[in-house]
Amino acid sequence: MKVIEEKLLIDGPAGKIELIMERPDAPRGIALVAHPHPIGGGANTNKVAYTLAKTFVALGYAAFRPNFRSVGLSEGEHDEGVGETDDLLVVLDEAKRRCGDLPVALAGFSFGAYCQTRVAKRLADAGHPAQRLVLVGTAAGYVENSRQYDTEAVPHDTIVIHGSADDTVPLDNVFAWAQPLDLPVVVVPGADHFFHRRLHHIRDIVTRAWRH
Repeated sequence: MKVIEEKLLIDGPAGKIELIMERPDAPRGIALVAHPHPIGGGANTNKVAYTLAKTFVALGYAAFRPNFRSVGLSEGEHDEGVGETDDLLVVLDEAKRRCGDLPVALAGFSFGAYCQTRVAKRLADAGHPAQRLVLVGTAAGYVENSRQYDTEAVPHDTIVIHGSADDTVPLDNVFAWAQPLDLPVVVVPGADHFFHRRLHHIRDIVTRAWRH
């Protein structure tokens, strides 16, 4: 499968948004991938975000990985997820302009996963719900040295992946968010927040879910 990879700069609400686009010849969908918290060094080259994008490209999706505000060449200031949600929606519009009105998968890691729950709500409220969500290391509840995350409700078929040894976002935080939603959580034994040496589990879990 031939894949075109480009770095793009597009106009966003707070200035330029830098993003990486990886597009197969005839994509079956669009995957919008959101990276972890900029304050902790998060960027679109983060290994989990990279793994999510590559997984979706292998599944035939065009993957779009923006840098959040203040990261790389993206302009503006960090906005605790509010402006970042607006930016993700702008990137999605650009993706549809380039690829057509295809099914949309939303994928995110940590702060990016939190932002994608907000994007999913906006899309659903507008009558254009996402095909499915993949949330890894989801920021939920009180995260030390960060803040309280009031993570939005998501559909029951959302793929939620978390590490049992995550000491950034405790697993109990995710359980507390997921339980009232009757939302299953896939727990990877021994995985820390960044899934060191366990990135292949993310790829395998998503791939199996998409092919069944």
